[in-house]
Amino acid sequence: MSFYNHWQQQNWQQWQLKSRSFSHFQIATVLQKTRLTLDDLQALLSPAALPFLAQLASKAQRLTQQRFGYNVQFFAPLYLSNLCANECTYCGFSLSQKVKRRTLNYAEVEQECQAIKALGIDQVLLVTGEHERKVGIEYFCEMLPLVRSYFSSVQLEVQPLSTVEYSKLKLLGVDAVMLYQETYHAQAYQQYHLKGKKTDINWRLDGPDRVGQAGIDKIGLGILLGLTDWRTDAIYLAQHLQYLQKQYWQSRFSLSVPRIRPCNGGGNNSAATSISDKELIQLICAFRLFAPELEISLSTRESALFRQHAVPLAITSVSAGSKTQPGGYSVAPENLEQFSIDDTRSPEQVAAALMQQGLQPVWKDWDSFLGR
Repeated sequence: MSFYNHWQQQNWQQWQLKSRSFSHFQIATVLQKTRLTLDDLQALLSPAALPFLAQLASKAQRLTQQRFGYNVQFFAPLYLSNLCANECTYCGFSLSQKVKRRTLNYAEVEQECQAIKALGIDQVLLVTGEHERKVGIEYFCEMLPLVRSYFSSVQLEVQPLSTVEYSKLKLLGVDAVMLYQETYHAQAYQQYHLKGKKTDINWRLDGPDRVGQAGIDKIGLGILLGLTDWRTDAIYLAQHLQYLQKQYWQSRFSLSVPRIRPCNGGGNNSAATSISDKELIQLICAFRLFAPELEISLSTRESALFRQHAVPLAITSVSAGSKTQPGGYSVAPENLEQFSIDDTRSPEQVAAALMQQGLQPVWKDWDSFLGR
């Protein structure tokens, strides 16, 4: 039984209605617990929990410090290509977007690696659009040995692949695969994904299973906030996490909860589906209480001010100095971004701000001679 089978048995409307049914007494009771159930998490995600945000944040901060200390990992996204065969209404890489397309060649990838290393960052997230024919497994197999020669940790955020393909990439040095569902709502998923392989929700839902079957060290999950009701999406995400932790207990897991950002194709969420700063803090801290061992990432989509307040509470990794277009670190910027960023500080500025808060930026997390 895959997660897709479990997902098919769920009723979105029932979960959505339930999140509005909690009382203040129930929230106070959940905050006293040391281990949370799925129902407890939904209570902390509910509107009734917002008045308890200070207590929730304080407990999340204590748990984060107990599990991860005061360390915050640094990473940089390295965009290899903006080619994409999908049509997603919120993304600047979508097939119909009239933007210049570019895929970095070997020499250009090396230039980007050198530019990122010059920033002091030793952990990189490889990102592409989803184009299996032109930017697929052969391209990844060509570029990964080069990238791995520069960085101690390499993560991947590309189209869902097969178990065999993930196994190949593991041998070439991939430490983690980020595969975000965007939304677990079936109708909304089809509404936002109009063409291409990404319309196959089954293939995407079971993608993390294939990552786990390949034995990759870390599996990254996430939803794109602003597509539909975030509280219900989050409870589906929690179910997915529980399932994967049980099936692939040898892997680590991470969470990303990005909000929609403006892009060439639009990407502005409506008032009905938007999530406020306070609600995003609520979501992040609730997941910390639900899964204390979970790594939680916060990107430069968020403002410097928001990140300054959120990171000490529950965040374990941040991007810094990010460029979201191919060639963005080493050549003059072109209008190729997947989305606009909000925190434009340099890595040094981000690090200095974290240290003022008593946190320790971690620029390098692993040495290759220790094995993997």
